[in-house]
Amino acid sequence: MKKIKPIKKLRLYGFNNLTKTLSFNLYDINYAKKPENRKSYIQYIDEHYNAQRLTEILTNVSNIIGANILNVASEDYDPEGASVTILVSEIQKDAAEREKLHLENTEAVESPGPDYPEDIVAHLDKSHITVHTYPESHPENGLSTFRADIDVSTCGQISPLKALNYLLHEFNPDIVIADYRVRGFTRDMDGRKHFIDHKINSIQNFITSEMRDRYQMIDVNVYQDNIFSTKMLLKEFDLDNYLFNQTKKDLITGEKKLIKKAIKKEMLEIFYGKNF
Repeated sequence: MKKIKPIKKLRLYGFNNLTKTLSFNLYDINYAKKPENRKSYIQYIDEHYNAQRLTEILTNVSNIIGANILNVASEDYDPEGASVTILVSEIQKDAAEREKLHLENTEAVESPGPDYPEDIVAHLDKSHITVHTYPESHPENGLSTFRADIDVSTCGQISPLKALNYLLHEFNPDIVIADYRVRGFTRDMDGRKHFIDHKINSIQNFITSEMRDRYQMIDVNVYQDNIFSTKMLLKEFDLDNYLFNQTKKDLITGEKKLIKKAIKKEMLEIFYGKNF
């Protein structure tokens, strides 16, 4: 894997104008045989990931990356789905610390963020965090899919990737499609442009080894454009984890095979982005 030389103690002419955005889709797949079960699954998702719960999750993201919340907009939709948008700004610091952060950027360590919120402080400004949910159910084959689209965008010295590990724990998805992009540029004291200010080889390096071991993972990175993409597909498959309001014991042998095949096909089509 290609290595990027880190930038150490970069003295900036002004504010760090780089915009770093983590965008990803999280998918949960389920099988609900009867129409009433499919309806119950959608209701369960809507209750479990309603606007209030999503606001709590994004508030924890703000705490992990060390941000002040400026404004929260949330909405539960009819018949299903929810959205939350949070505007955030950097945490206030004393004058000496603010001046140090303004002029000097120390090397960023490529490492996972926490599983759950802790006392972590970072530099952040003019940024937002959003989530949108999309529960849906196939009218005939019993497959139901819950998708959450999350966007964490920061303008300043830190990377929103520190929130990735926590979000994976919160949603526990079957499939993840993650993209990280660094846009714009910032200038040093000599006027030279810098298009990235931290080391990154892969999104995978910001996920704990325990979490990585659970997934089949594929990277598609465009280093020269500061674009990093990772796809994740859950390795272990237990049919009981994908049946809503029933268990494997409720199914006959032939039915088990057909349902298992349908669920795996659905997961692979989402993971590879094409129909099989």
